[in-house]
Amino acid sequence: MSQPTSVDETAAALLPPYSAEAERGVLGSLLMDAPRVIETCYDHQVASPDAFFVPAHRVIFSAIQHMFGSGLAIDAVTVTDNLRAGGELDAAGGPGALEKILDSTPSAAHAEYYIEIVRQKALLRRALDCARRIERDCYDHGGDMSADELVSMAEQQFMEVAGDKRKGGIVSWKDALLETYGTIEKLLQGGVSGVSTGFANLDAKMRGLRNGEMIVLAARPSMGKTSLSMNICEHLASGVNCAGRPLRGGFKEYGGKVPVAIFSLEMSQYALAMRMVCAKARISASLLESGNLNAPKARQKFQEACGELQKCLMYVDDTGGIDVLELRSRARRMKRQYGIGLIMIDYLQLLNCREYAKQGRQLEVAAISANLKAMAKELNVPVIVLSQLSRGPEQRSGKQEKPRLSDLRDSGAIEQDADVVLLLRRPCKMPGTDNETDRNDETLAIVDVAKHRNGPVGEVRLNFDAQYTQFSDRDDGPGSDDSIPVQ
Repeated sequence: MSQPTSVDETAAALLPPYSAEAERGVLGSLLMDAPRVIETCYDHQVASPDAFFVPAHRVIFSAIQHMFGSGLAIDAVTVTDNLRAGGELDAAGGPGALEKILDSTPSAAHAEYYIEIVRQKALLRRALDCARRIERDCYDHGGDMSADELVSMAEQQFMEVAGDKRKGGIVSWKDALLETYGTIEKLLQGGVSGVSTGFANLDAKMRGLRNGEMIVLAARPSMGKTSLSMNICEHLASGVNCAGRPLRGGFKEYGGKVPVAIFSLEMSQYALAMRMVCAKARISASLLESGNLNAPKARQKFQEACGELQKCLMYVDDTGGIDVLELRSRARRMKRQYGIGLIMIDYLQLLNCREYAKQGRQLEVAAISANLKAMAKELNVPVIVLSQLSRGPEQRSGKQEKPRLSDLRDSGAIEQDADVVLLLRRPCKMPGTDNETDRNDETLAIVDVAKHRNGPVGEVRLNFDAQYTQFSDRDDGPGSDDSIPVQ
């Protein structure tokens, strides 16, 4: 027999990974103890006949699935009759096929072990299929797609092969209803449908940050948009809201915390860490730089602050001028490695998109915005995107100076793609807006929920401590006044 003479011929000569013995073990265990073993199959994501490589095994597993769903008894005799009635007995290996499978299965006690082998082999086959599709794409689309796009697409396809274990596989209707009722119960108790921002006033309006949504936080420079977004990230990563109470909507597997990914294109990791440590220690950064401090007391405060912040599930990437496709690729890896539950990007106008760089900034920003929205849906996490506003508010006078959706800088696509748009302003820095009392209040910050695809719009009032760059809830916030009584 001649040996393969090329890589392609070698690949073609190889059989896909599978274990006929493990497949028979799973089927034999099902014939012995179907109720327990089929639930184990679902738990291990072996819920499709495609997980079996041998065609006869796929036919038998499909028949057992159908019988189990119909509430029928399952054993060698009943399954054989079912296959015969459906005209599939020959495809399953003939009349004695199931008896042979039972003879080769010592016990159903090791079903989980057999199932895991079948799952691993099926995963390898899907990976090979994915690799072949990617290879074809590289040849077929090499001329009309960039290498960056092809690599990003390949990474996304491999992530889909691996799957998201936290989301699980098949969910029964009963479980779906129970989960939905749990969300309803939280909302009736004043809770959030997503994960809390850590600010009660903001949650009262937004009802939390929902998975798959793109939340744009926009403001003119020096209004505190980075501070507000970092405060939200700290709340989630530490599992504690601004009042020091446990966060609502945190992940149970992380002790009520939410792992957060931060892409800081403007500030370095050092600058972000310094800001957070000084705020936690309640020591002004400017005072620290001046050196006019009681060193022993300050050192103790900084040590305590660092000790608390070390427990935060926060992961920072401060690469500047990153391409949006590269950002998506890094976000996928962080999601896979750390179980990320929130992504924050500071800020949109500092991102690039090489594919549209030569077609004008408006089209480039539109492509960036579309990619960020697609990332939120793909990874199924909330994505907070900071954005600059144009000079429009400053060029208007009086109350017209308040920011509007049309002031989003560079492209109207940002407004279109966003599920939520928050416009942040501080009346003390915008003398033409709001009433005199608000303009004279240097602690007042107003977050205008200008767009909310799944909820109400309106203004939320917060306190801002500029010395420590910290936001907090304000007593005159919306609270429960926005609740709608049941008619």
